[in-house]
Parts: sequence; structure tokens; C-alpha cells
Amino acid sequence: MNIINVPVGMLGTNCYLVCDEGRCVVVDPGDNGVRVVKKIRESGCTPVAIFLTHGHFDHVLAVPEVLAYADVPVYIHKAEVAEKPSDFSYYPQGVNDLRHYGEGDELDFGGDLRFRVMHTPGHSPGSVTLVMDGVLITGDTLFCGSCGRTDFPGGSYPEILNSLGRIRDLEGDYQVLPGHEMPSTLERERRSNYYMLAAGEHPSLPGGTL
Repeated sequence: MNIINVPVGMLGTNCYLVCDEGRCVVVDPGDNGVRVVKKIRESGCTPVAIFLTHGHFDHVLAVPEVLAYADVPVYIHKAEVAEKPSDFSYYPQGVNDLRHYGEGDELDFGGDLRFRVMHTPGHSPGSVTLVMDGVLITGDTLFCGSCGRTDFPGGSYPEILNSLGRIRDLEGDYQVLPGHEMPSTLERERRSNYYMLAAGEHPSLPGGTL
């Protein structure tokens, strides 16, 4: 398995191409669709799905360009879908195959393209974390040294603390690939991330960034 990071947009969203055996899943194509499609072509992989960790605009803007290149299913938690355009939920206009995923779902596209879904709300109601063999794609739930902000519509500080506690309690270590900024490891975050350490302790400090 090869994971290609494609930073996109003014907010530096991390789009990921999870590649294996000539196929790829495109995670959070947030902007710069031409660049994302160029990276897909360069990878030599054929897209089989688009996964959205949540519906905020900076994680979904390039979905139409990717779909124009490859008409594949788009997966998102049902709590993130809007009935009209919104910056804080996904409006799936022009999507031919919209699929909902949530807690405990397992998606297997063959080879190493196997994913388990954790529902990790807090940054948004339907935020998810994608669990692979040794890798977590955490969207805007967990960042290196921080967590996603909770003051947007649908955000909740107690919920994100609960989600961080569940991620913290996963067995073993993982590479952490967040929705913004630099990667980390779960062991590093267990040791040093204030919000992960505070999970379950109900601190009074407001949470998060981005």
C-alpha cells in the first residue's frame, strides 16, 4: 500500500490517495481538482471510491472534478449530508452513487484497500476516522498536537473529547494522517496531545484548531 498526500486549498487540506495494486481510494479531495486528478494519473491507479471524513467545504470542493475523471461511489456519514448548499455540510449535487458509512462499517476493495470506519463526532456531527492496517486517517478530529475546532455548527467539545478517548484506546500504534498539517503517530499523541490526555476529564479549556 502506498499513501500519497496531496495538500490542497487555502487551508492546506490533506487529500490522500490510498493506492494498492493499481487502484486507489481518494480521501477528502478538498480543492484544486486539476491537481488532484493529475496526481491520480501520475500514481497509475484507477479510483474505486471517494471517502469524505466530513462535509466541510475544504474537504469536498474537488469532488466534482474527481467524479468527472472517474465516476465512483462517494462515501460520507449521513449526518454530514445537506439538502441545500452549505459550507458546513456536504451537498451532493451531481453525485450518481452516494453511499453512507458509519461506526463499525468495513469496506474491502481487495488487497490492502481495507478500511474500518469509526464515527468520531465533535468537529462535526458525522466526522469519521478511517482505520487501516497501521494507519489512521483522522480528518479534523485529531491533529498532531491538537484537535479540530468545535465552534462550527454541529460541533461539540464533549463529543470530540469522547472521540479522542476512543482513538486513544485503540490497541497498538498507528501512523496518524490528519486532515491538516503534519502527520504523527498515535503513541506520540497519547503521550503529548493535551486534548487526548484530557479526554474523559472534562477540562474547561475550549478546544481545537482549524
